[in-house]
Amino acid sequence: DTRWNLERLQSTTQNFRHHDLDIRDRAGMCRFVEDVQPDMMIHCAAQPSHDLAAGRPYDDFDVNAVGTLNLLEATRQHAPDCAFAFMSTNKVYGDSPNNLNLVELKTRWDYADKSYVDGINESMSIDQCKHSLFGAGKVAADVLVQEYGKYFGMKTACFRGGCLTGAAHSAVELHGFLAYLIKCVRDERPYTVFGHQAKQVRDNIHSFDVCRVFEEFYLNPKVGEVYNLGGGRGNSVSMLEAIARAEEVTGKNLSWEYNEESRKGDHICYISDLSKLTRDFPDWGITRSLDSIFDEIAQATLMVGQV
Repeated sequence: DTRWNLERLQSTTQNFRHHDLDIRDRAGMCRFVEDVQPDMMIHCAAQPSHDLAAGRPYDDFDVNAVGTLNLLEATRQHAPDCAFAFMSTNKVYGDSPNNLNLVELKTRWDYADKSYVDGINESMSIDQCKHSLFGAGKVAADVLVQEYGKYFGMKTACFRGGCLTGAAHSAVELHGFLAYLIKCVRDERPYTVFGHQAKQVRDNIHSFDVCRVFEEFYLNPKVGEVYNLGGGRGNSVSMLEAIARAEEVTGKNLSWEYNEESRKGDHICYISDLSKLTRDFPDWGITRSLDSIFDEIAQATLMVGQV
């Protein structure tokens, strides 16, 4: 439930306008874009849950894929010079990253091949792998965004995010693991880790740095590009490491259990290679460290009701 954040934005900002719209409403999207005439579109609307998609495949695809097409075509018709940034996902790669040679360390999995020391880049295959239905729908959306750039010449880019987070993250069990983990510590709620010896790795990026890259894209737009967007190796953390850090910043112990069964299509180790992103946008870089992210989320979460 993100309504608390909407109320916060409406009460604390001067240039924020809320439009209550459904991205599946094709005519409504056209009217909206025609009326607003945006200079930039940041498309973050999504059904974000992998597990929910399996039970509601039509809803998932209608929101994530068809909704993206609706917004792209509305932009092409009514604001063709608009810079269009799509918040895609690293799940477009499916479980292909799991085919890489991995090494098991004391608290995490890591890449055995030194050529992946900086992480996974945009050349990773999106084909012939298991995505989850969520991931498959996002692949369709991702390719559409690329095609509207390559075919129509629109200023479009896909930003393939992983773990995006921050103090205002409305996290739940199925996604938003850092904020949800700290919330579980606060509420003394049991937490379950699924598979991979609790050593699966994710890189985390603060929402501030996400917004900064969108600003750089607006100032220097590209046509039909794709970028991996995450925190990089410096902001990577395993589940075991995250649990230890969450307990440290909250001063409380987490009650957690381990389930041998991993989630379908789940990445064992995913770290974003940011080389292409920093090459195309040299004024951008990670400014919020993993430690500062933990501290900020903990401070907000321990204020009951904030997150």
